[in-house]
Amino acid sequence: MKVLHTSDWHLGQQFYEHSRHAEHQHFLDWLCDTLTSHQINVLIVSGDIYHSSTPSAVAEQQLYAFIRRAKADNPDLHIVITAGNHDSANRIETAKPLLSQFDTHVVGRFDKHNPQDVVKTLNTDLGTLQVVAMPFLRSADLDTQADDPLAYQRGVERAYQAAYQGVDAQLPVLAMGHLHAKGGSISGDSERNITIGGFDAITAGVFGERPDYVALGHLHKAQKVAGSEAIRYCGTPLPMSFSERNYRHQVLLVEFSDNKLSSVKPLDVPRLKPVILLPERGGATLDELIALLNELDLSQYQSQGAATPYLRLRLNASDTDSQFRTKIEQALADKQVHFCGIERVSNTQQSADMPHFEDLGQVEKLEPVSLLELAYRAQIDSEQAVPQALQDCLMQVLASVQEQEA
Repeated sequence: MKVLHTSDWHLGQQFYEHSRHAEHQHFLDWLCDTLTSHQINVLIVSGDIYHSSTPSAVAEQQLYAFIRRAKADNPDLHIVITAGNHDSANRIETAKPLLSQFDTHVVGRFDKHNPQDVVKTLNTDLGTLQVVAMPFLRSADLDTQADDPLAYQRGVERAYQAAYQGVDAQLPVLAMGHLHAKGGSISGDSERNITIGGFDAITAGVFGERPDYVALGHLHKAQKVAGSEAIRYCGTPLPMSFSERNYRHQVLLVEFSDNKLSSVKPLDVPRLKPVILLPERGGATLDELIALLNELDLSQYQSQGAATPYLRLRLNASDTDSQFRTKIEQALADKQVHFCGIERVSNTQQSADMPHFEDLGQVEKLEPVSLLELAYRAQIDSEQAVPQALQDCLMQVLASVQEQEA
């Protein structure tokens, strides 16, 4: 039996105000072809289908058109989709009656009073697979104790254990999840830290011994958890930020034989548009940036059939030339690129490679913790790290805001 594990599509995302519809369609077309060429039985999408809880009609149509084509090309295919922290649980749930006609099983939220609802039994030509389709878990979804410092972790563990009560011990189990497992590498400027109060304490142990494979979403870099071949993040199919430009974007081909996991193989996702950051690290003077732009050869991408690349520049904060925008625009005049702005990089940020945004409209692209660090260094103590107690306070505020938005 063959399962394809993917997540974090972020349909509808605007990349620095540039539409990504063509890139997402390129991925979905490739995914349809891959489902057919590899004769996939089950497609798993572990959260963050959309980039926003209120996706555009175009983004929703893109998802539904993909499902229709995938089923037309692969009539026996099962699809399982769970909501991530970017998704609206209600919106995901609303589509359930329609999508069920296409053997597409969607789960928007976990009901602690009916944990068996997340268990989906899929009968394929090559056997039966039980999927614990666990969506993003908010504190309100869990059975927790307010005075427990590990309340969230223990609540997540109890949720999985409750769900496992509804599975058949003789059949293989694939558990899904959308969370940040301890030790996972996080993208600095495109992923939201989710769930607070034990956030950093979520370990591989919460999934228990029952699942044969754990298909995770949320972290954008493909990686194993706790060194386990059977607990994986597949990562995003597209770079969600310039910090992800060098990621190996992929989906995971998971195979079961004799009712147990037999192999996990990455399949690289072709990239439609290159992502270019100049310089690659640190900042540059205006003259150096102009030289880099003059040397930039875009013909290599055109010869490879790639679409117009994204380009972002990093300028030293100490450069005081008031004509920098005009000079850069002149250097870009003959370059076919999607220009994504200029970062001002201070001397102290060079070593840490942390961006300082000239345009305050770009501040929202920083992680809240990164913003806290910048503010703490600027206003309190430039030499010391942010106290853990202060970070915890910020996390509690963010968690409250998320729950209110939900």
